Parts: sequence; structure tokens; C-alpha cells
Amino acid sequence: MVSRVEHPAGGYKKIFETCEELAEPIPAQITGRIPPWLKGSLLRLGPGLFEVGDEPFYHLFDGQALMHKFDFKNGQVTYYRKFVRTDAYVRAMTEKRIVITEFGTFAYPDPCKNIFSRFFSYFKGVEVTDNCLVNVYPIGEDFYACTETNFITKVNPDTLETLKKVDLCNYMNINGVTAHPHIEQDGTVFNMGNCFGKGATLAYNIVSLPPKQKDKSDPVEKAKVLVQIPSSERFKPSYVHSFGISPNYFIFVETPVKINLLKFLSAWSIRGSNYMDCFESNETMGTWFHLATRNPNEYVDVKFRASPMNLFHHINCYEDQGFVVVDLCTWKGFEFVYNYLYLANLRENWEEVKKAAMMAPQPEVRRYVLPMDVHREEQGKNLISLPYTTATAVMRSDGTVWLEPEVLFSGPRQAFEFPQINYQRCSGKNYTYAYGLGLNHFIPDRICKLNVRTKETWVWQEPDSYPSEPIFVQTPDGVDEDDGILLTIVVNPGAAQRPGYLLILNAKDLSEIARAEVEAIMPVTFHGMYKP
Repeated sequence: MVSRVEHPAGGYKKIFETCEELAEPIPAQITGRIPPWLKGSLLRLGPGLFEVGDEPFYHLFDGQALMHKFDFKNGQVTYYRKFVRTDAYVRAMTEKRIVITEFGTFAYPDPCKNIFSRFFSYFKGVEVTDNCLVNVYPIGEDFYACTETNFITKVNPDTLETLKKVDLCNYMNINGVTAHPHIEQDGTVFNMGNCFGKGATLAYNIVSLPPKQKDKSDPVEKAKVLVQIPSSERFKPSYVHSFGISPNYFIFVETPVKINLLKFLSAWSIRGSNYMDCFESNETMGTWFHLATRNPNEYVDVKFRASPMNLFHHINCYEDQGFVVVDLCTWKGFEFVYNYLYLANLRENWEEVKKAAMMAPQPEVRRYVLPMDVHREEQGKNLISLPYTTATAVMRSDGTVWLEPEVLFSGPRQAFEFPQINYQRCSGKNYTYAYGLGLNHFIPDRICKLNVRTKETWVWQEPDSYPSEPIFVQTPDGVDEDDGILLTIVVNPGAAQRPGYLLILNAKDLSEIARAEVEAIMPVTFHGMYKP
């Protein structure tokens, strides 16, 4: 799974450059054969505008949201893209400057305003961005683009038209939600985010949104809080990007990467600050694993602890013989990995990119196992009896259960990230295969498959080619877990013609089935979905 390819030409810099949206879909040149049963759309989101006039965005998560769509019909493929008309984007285009502060870029007051109005603008509080560049997912019959704030944006998945902005704070007690909800077979959506709990104490809420309503009412309006999870610190929530779910539990991994709320609330009134300025690391807390039951919705008050790590993506969680198995894409230590994702770093020449990655937390795919039957008298004993894992859980004298993981994959500065599974079949269940985007010193340069039981790996890779998160689509009437295909967008900046393409791989062995090439370079995308 380790990349053997170097990138001295620096072609990856092209995926961090501004592009224009398309006036209409463009046809793709097909190599190979598109599976005849593939008749939907691949939807992707990421940054597409990296500067406004002379003002640059500084961080990877700042560029304005661009939605991409590959349509499959009668063995043919078309490509279309359009900027999401968020307030952040529309106001930037109108005023020809960055108007709303983004993750790593501060928006200065209008220079045309007089000194008194500029001074008072610092005391209005932060205007939270609605730049929904991270993911897209369905709620009922509708589709929403999202980031990690309280705003989601309703979009038309056929035309990519922006329909309306929705403030989730109007419907639930939550300050923001993750960009990685879990969606049940019936369409129920589960998500989580931080909130203020009892006595103004910080907490995390697990929330649900119901499936499509028979009376055609909006499921968002029926959102509700299911259970509240306490925070390790009163005014410093941990950064939350995803969470886990199994048939009987919600799983939340609280890392030492913290948001200093007092700094967050005051930063905009004191000095020009952005979201990244409000992150800090708690070097002593390690990592806390929290469980909450799904029926009834109750917090499980067992203190599961582990060494410090960054965590962005859960792979899968499942239950087996009284244990909860939690598979994660982790980064060792408490330093925030996002510190290394400033665009200036990612646009460096290859040798400089590698030097920076040497300093960063190192990635590792890990399996943790949490015992459900915990007794204090079992101090010092490994509580895990599953025969197929080396993960351990040991009761300590202070009542905490210390977790040590089994390492499923590790390679120096080689990450298995943006993980996907056969979600419909295996979410919350014992499974075998995970698929991911391979990061080589933070540069995406390969597609990977991992057998989590045997640790066998497969890789697709071509020189000077930069893919995105692979989306698994099951073959109709597929029997095996990996009976399906992977869909990924690849950019080959050195190609004389058609430098961008949709790649279709056989999920069994990552062999190429087809590619659909277009005369366009596509910037980096983060997450997306296949819409049948």
C-alpha cells in the first residue's frame, strides 16, 4: 500500500488551483466499457476558488465550494461542475474580496468603510461561514452540501443549482454538525456536534433526522437530540470530524485537539483571527472513547482511555461477543494535523513537501476493542478475548480502561485516508474490506484496498496522477462483500489532452474497468456520494 512513486515535477500543485465552472455538461471520451447497470451520478465537493481578486485563501479548507457531477447514461458519461451559491461565495463575488472568515483565512473589514465603522465591525462577533465544501448527503428526498458549521445548503443534484441555506440551530441544540452523518437503510440520518449542556457545561449531542415523511413535511424540522455525551473540558470541545455507529451503540472518540471557545468568542473582537487560531492541543489528556446506547439512548459511564492521536475518519464499528470493535484512520500524537495543510505547504516543490511531512504526526490504521462487561476486580488483566485481534483493554487502579490498538496498516508518511466500505451491506457489521485514498507525504497519489482481517493490500497507481476518495458501488445481485466497483476522480496534469478523468476500478483487485476523460483539470475534492 506504500507509494513507490516520486513527484519531482510537482504536478500535484494543479489540484490546488482555481478553476472555472462549466456552462453546460461536457461529454467524456471513454476508454474501456462503462458497466451497463451504472446509471446514476457521482457527486463530489471540494474547493474550486482559491483567491478572490488579489486576496488569497490560505488553507486547504478555505477555497469556495465547487460541486462536481459525472452522469452515467447508456454507457456514456458527461461531466459538469458549478460553484455552490453560499453567502460566503455570493458576497465575495459581489464585493470582489473575501467577506466571511474561513477556516484559515481572516476576512478583513471593507477597506472602503470609514475608520469608525471598521472599528465597530470588530465587535459584532464572528460571522460563521456557510462554505459547504466538504460533503453532500441526502435528508429525506433532498440533498445537502455541508461543511462543519451549523449551516447546510440544499442543492439540486441534477442541475447543481443552489436552493436554500438551512441553519440547523433553528431545529436542534447543536453548534455545528459533522460532515459525516450515518444514514440507515430506511433513510434515518444520525449526526453529532458540540453543544452547551446542563449548567452551561460543554457537551456533545447525538441527533437524528427522520426519513422521508408521508405528509411531505421537511425531515429537518423533526430533528431531535437522542443522547448527550459529556466533554473532557468545560470550555474546550474536541474537534469532531466523524463518529461511529453499531447496532446498539454510538461511538465517539474525543481527541486532544481542542477548540478554545473563549479564544474563539473573543478572537474576532481583539485581532484578525481565523478558526485555526482557536485550536490548541491538550498534551496531557490522551484520547477518550465514549459509548452511548441506542435503545434506550443512554450514556455508558465507563472511562475508556488511549494514547493521544488525531482522528478524522472512522472506517467501521461493529459488535462481536460482548465487544465493540472500532477501526480508525489515526495520526499519532496531539499536534493538529491541519497545521500542515496550509496551501503554501501543499504547493511547495516535492522535496519541501517531504521535509514538512517528516515533522508532522504519522498516520496509522488502528483497531481498538472496547469490552462491554467491565468489572473493577479485573485490574491488570487484558479484558479482550476475541481470538483474531491483538488489541488490548486493561483495567487500571483508578478505574479507567486503557486501550492499546492493533495496527492494521502503517507506513512512514504514508496514509490510508478517506476510507470507504460496502456501507449498505457492512456498516455496523463485521467486515473484511476497506478502500481508501493513499496520501504520500499528504499528496493523494494512489487508491488502496485493505483486508482488515489479513492486512493484505492492493494498490492502483500511475505516475503524475492524483486521485480522490474512492466511492464503492455494489454490483447488482453481488454476492461477495467486494462485488462492486470504485469510482474516483483523477487529475493527470501532464496529459497533453484530457487531463481529468473519472476512473472505474474493479473493487476485487483494483484493476481498471474504464475511464472517462474530459478536457478539464479538476481541483482537489474531499467527499461525495453515488446517487443511483
